[in-house]
Amino acid sequence: MENSEHIFTDPPPPADARLRYGGDQYQFGDLRLPKGAGPFPAAMFVHGGFWRARYDLAHTGFLCATLTKAGFVTWNLEYRRVGNPGGGWPGSFEDVTAGYQFLKQLAAKYPIDARRIVVLGHSAGGELALALAAHHNSMRAVASLAGLVNLREVWNLHLSNDAAAEFLGGPPERVPDHYREASPTELDIHCKQLLIHGTDDDIVPVTMSREYVKLKRQKNEDVSLLEIPKVGHFEIVDPESRVWEQVQKAVVALVSG
Repeated sequence: MENSEHIFTDPPPPADARLRYGGDQYQFGDLRLPKGAGPFPAAMFVHGGFWRARYDLAHTGFLCATLTKAGFVTWNLEYRRVGNPGGGWPGSFEDVTAGYQFLKQLAAKYPIDARRIVVLGHSAGGELALALAAHHNSMRAVASLAGLVNLREVWNLHLSNDAAAEFLGGPPERVPDHYREASPTELDIHCKQLLIHGTDDDIVPVTMSREYVKLKRQKNEDVSLLEIPKVGHFEIVDPESRVWEQVQKAVVALVSG
């Protein structure tokens, strides 16, 4: 399985509002608001699924509802994916960018502390979140949860039946500029970065995050890695898992102080 939908059999808790940030049917997000006056930190979440249309934002509604209970305004983003008209590179990234800019605008209407916005992404969403931070580093921090942070390596390993080539329009030798523009390994990121990865992940190997952090520290970027032993690809985005408390604590720390 390449998506955590198999973990959740019931629908997620309803959002406070489903808002559109663009005209396409997939350009929307689910907004959830904590109880109280605020202002609250905000977390935008970008779901994974190897950028493919058959995976959507439903399963990350559970995570977002849990972060909302912890005091975050959450913005669970949908976007055009491979298989949707306009999906893939750069359309998917353009949607994530537009969704982020829309969230910043929502601070004028909702109790959002615009100085404490974090962007989170799981798997393919981790790539999109980090790429967003490289191009629009006004967020407080960015977190990649089992992210596809090195797209050349995603291609070299032929992960998920060459998902990188589907997303970027071909292998690196055919579309080298796409890999340079999209792969977080090849981008400069100037905000705080947190990578979270399970050591037993059999979908995205933990070595990808380890090598990323080593490279980024050589470039003096502010990056840290939380490895969670004996954990696979999905537990880190499952609020019912035994490791969720650890994940949530790390995310909360990004907006503390």
